[in-house]
Amino acid sequence: MIYFDYNATAPVMREAREAWLNVTEKIGGNPSSMHQFGSRAAIVLADSREKLAAYLGCSPADLIWTSGATEANNMVMHHFARKLGPTGEVWISAIEHPCVFDSAQHYFGKRAKLIPITTDGVVDVDWITTEMADTRPGLVSVMAANNETGIIQPWREIQAICKAYGVPFFTDAVQFIGKMPCSGLGECDYVSGAAHKFGGPRGVGFLKIPHRSQITPLLFGGKQENGRRAGTENVAIIASMMAALEVREKQISRSEHLLRKLWRDNFEHQFLRTLPGASIIGLNQPRLWNTVAAIMPDGDRKHQWVIRLDKAGFAVSTGSACTTGKEEPSHVLSAMGFKAALAVRSVRYSAGWETTEADWDALIAALGKVHAEAQHGKA
Repeated sequence: MIYFDYNATAPVMREAREAWLNVTEKIGGNPSSMHQFGSRAAIVLADSREKLAAYLGCSPADLIWTSGATEANNMVMHHFARKLGPTGEVWISAIEHPCVFDSAQHYFGKRAKLIPITTDGVVDVDWITTEMADTRPGLVSVMAANNETGIIQPWREIQAICKAYGVPFFTDAVQFIGKMPCSGLGECDYVSGAAHKFGGPRGVGFLKIPHRSQITPLLFGGKQENGRRAGTENVAIIASMMAALEVREKQISRSEHLLRKLWRDNFEHQFLRTLPGASIIGLNQPRLWNTVAAIMPDGDRKHQWVIRLDKAGFAVSTGSACTTGKEEPSHVLSAMGFKAALAVRSVRYSAGWETTEADWDALIAALGKVHAEAQHGKA
């Protein structure tokens, strides 16, 4: 089975497993305890925090360990719901991940204003500039890269606009981290990330908050993380996450992702030749090197492709975050202006660092075969 669903989750890499096992076997204390076992755990925790801060470009004191990005993203919305009061407004892009989108709707309702998206899948920066000249929201939230399309959002530009107006800026960098350089993310006021997207373990992530700022806790019952997040830190999986990120940052520094982008680009060229009537979403936009979001040929629905390719030995996913099995159009594609008839034909192919050029070649061969069989069955 060849895996092309890395945007959903990445297999745990060897270095991450080894780091987890090493800490599990040798560091058994609670980092909050004052004895030697606790001190050793606290040292590992502090070292991990310093490494992450160095990658992001922020202070170690800015970082909170969480169970993942879902908790981190909910924590941000929970905090601002209490900080801004009953009339405070937040702006979120119309293509945010559900854990941002739904938590904003939960806490703010109609006061969660959607930032429009261009037909190219990019947040409308001009809209933000125009609106902010008249209105100051309590928070602007725009993801660094979209999980469905892979389109990289202008988070640096939006961060600069927010800074000029004194408005806090939050970016969900889950899909970005581990695929693109972390450098510069620390300039954003709030940043979230999750280990399992880049080869680390599931169940661990982080939230970066402004330097020397406090945040309203989402969890209570302990003074861990300087009173910002209750619960004993899982030192082993935090160390595992950092081992994975260290490998990815080294690969990025050596520009290894550029070769993988070339493989992806070659696949897209063959894809359009092999499947008449198909198209690639955001083809001419800056995208993550691993992601291809495609509209499949007319008459072919996304779930049919997922099932057929699964039988052919390839794991791919639908373009939406829908988990109910219903043929619902993606909210991301809807925001881009896609009609429902097109949106339900979307399929996402997302590779990882371990994906080879031969894997891409095998996928295009399988797509051609599956499409030919489907066409023959319709005849």
